[in-house]
Amino acid sequence: MTVFEDRFWSSRDGLKLHFRDYHVQKHDGSGARPPIVCLHGLTRNARDFEALAERLSPRWRVICPDMRGRGDSEYARDSASYNPVQYGEDLLELLAQEQIDRFVAIGTSLGGLMTMGLATLIPERIVAAVINDVGPFLEPQGVERIKDYVGQGRSYPTWVHAARALEDNQGHAHPGQPLDFWIGRAKRLMTVSSAGRVVFDYDMKIAEPFLGYDVDDQPDLWPAWEALAGRPVLVLRGALSDLLSAATLEKMLRRLPGAEAITLENVGHAPTLDEPEAIAAIDRLLAQSA
Repeated sequence: MTVFEDRFWSSRDGLKLHFRDYHVQKHDGSGARPPIVCLHGLTRNARDFEALAERLSPRWRVICPDMRGRGDSEYARDSASYNPVQYGEDLLELLAQEQIDRFVAIGTSLGGLMTMGLATLIPERIVAAVINDVGPFLEPQGVERIKDYVGQGRSYPTWVHAARALEDNQGHAHPGQPLDFWIGRAKRLMTVSSAGRVVFDYDMKIAEPFLGYDVDDQPDLWPAWEALAGRPVLVLRGALSDLLSAATLEKMLRRLPGAEAITLENVGHAPTLDEPEAIAAIDRLLAQSA
């Protein structure tokens, strides 16, 4: 198994934030490649990219942050700071600490929105981008589904119980998957509390700003999407996704003609990035970025 280092950085408002640093294992000059920064979704954490980081780190440095309030990062004192603008500011501090001038961004859901936001701030520093199942327009039914479960604070006596609960909630996005798949998902998304219960590994207060999000008054994110022009861009969409529609994806490609798009069959929100088609597409993008 690939070795990673647990490391930390500080936000401007004084939070101690954690990231996994997967180092390049081979001494073949690949260390000169730009690092890959993996940005997770709303209720996820750095572990979401374990398989991807382990596969890529023999050739690439891979950095997987826990955004504030997730995983091993400190929880925010003010829940209002759980927003994409603040996450972007936190990432800029990480890039500064690590002296990263250029990087490849891989963003799932919220992480994809963060990638587009960074493209408006530091477009010259993003070498390439993977946007996983999100776009400049969010489908209302997908947003409402997430609102139904985020911040609920449920706990479970065993990993099997947790896995079954995940399957009940997310089975529509990964139909037909065996129990082992759901146990693996649970161990990425959850942790064992001090009371010995299996709980979600995030601050329940991240829900507070999200629950106030008005799907009927969405900000115009199309300029942020177009800010990714001029570099390799890959969009992954689950064919069953309720957050990124086929119509929005088609519009994204019209607005950014050079982007590649892959629709993954029998997958909803969001692809795991372990799918063979996703792996091949990411490898094609990285071949343009080395």
